[in-house]
Amino acid sequence: MAEALKTPNLGTQRAAMKKLEFLVGTWTGEARITRGATETTELVQTEEACYKLDGLILVIEGIGRTKSDGAPVLQSFGVISYDDGTQTYHMRAFNDGRYLETEIKLSEKGTGIAWGFVFGEIKTKSVLRINEKGEWTELHEIIVGSQPSRKLMEVAVRRHT
Repeated sequence: MAEALKTPNLGTQRAAMKKLEFLVGTWTGEARITRGATETTELVQTEEACYKLDGLILVIEGIGRTKSDGAPVLQSFGVISYDDGTQTYHMRAFNDGRYLETEIKLSEKGTGIAWGFVFGEIKTKSVLRINEKGEWTELHEIIVGSQPSRKLMEVAVRRHT
């Protein structure tokens, strides 16, 4: 019972969230999503990341539109927070009328994050990093059952603000 009533350490939470500052801004560029075995769709990708609740959460909204006609194909919204009790980052991600929750790992260099989801026989692995050119890059992979891993999505965007 005493653990449930523990007061969060907001200073610790804000300090941990500050480590994700490298994501803040408006980013645009390209993405490629794979559907089915070989069908790929080229997208114009936008990522917007900003702090809310006085730095206690980071929200990220991603929208991918087809290059051919600008129709939205991929829309996602993520909320990242830090739990000072367990010293872990967590993300709740919304997409296509669903949501998933996962733990996020900050890279050793502090310029990237990794996460994954498991639902049934499906596993995903995602890595986001800022590369040497200052681009936000993402690689998302999917594994179904005992099949080998395959690319689900690649993103390369550049900061505008």
